[in-house]
Amino acid sequence: MRFLLVCLGGAVGTGARYLFGSWAQRTLGVGFPYGTLIINAVGSFLLVIVMHLSLEAGVISPGTRFVLGTGVLGGFTTYSTFNYETFRLMQQGSFAIAGLYLGATVAGCLVAGALGLLLARAIW
Repeated sequence: MRFLLVCLGGAVGTGARYLFGSWAQRTLGVGFPYGTLIINAVGSFLLVIVMHLSLEAGVISPGTRFVLGTGVLGGFTTYSTFNYETFRLMQQGSFAIAGLYLGATVAGCLVAGALGLLLARAIW
């Protein structure tokens, strides 16, 4: 049963990634992979909250943690897309943009994770 719930959560996360990524391209343009960057930062933020509230505070059950963390957020975050987009930028000779994207993703996701942990600790 947990497997099916994780799969359903993954479908929800994947659908949310598609919708948000499409919105970001329409709104922010395609010159920089804003959607993937924002999705990964938001996913990092939310995953730290889920993990803290489950493992440290004990207010999210292990089953719910798997559905939200592995399922929904595993489907939502986009590391493989990030990796491809970074290589694509480098192949196009856009090394400065690739470096900016790499740095912004790593730093942005670390900051988002730290903010998520602060919020989770404040909540519980």
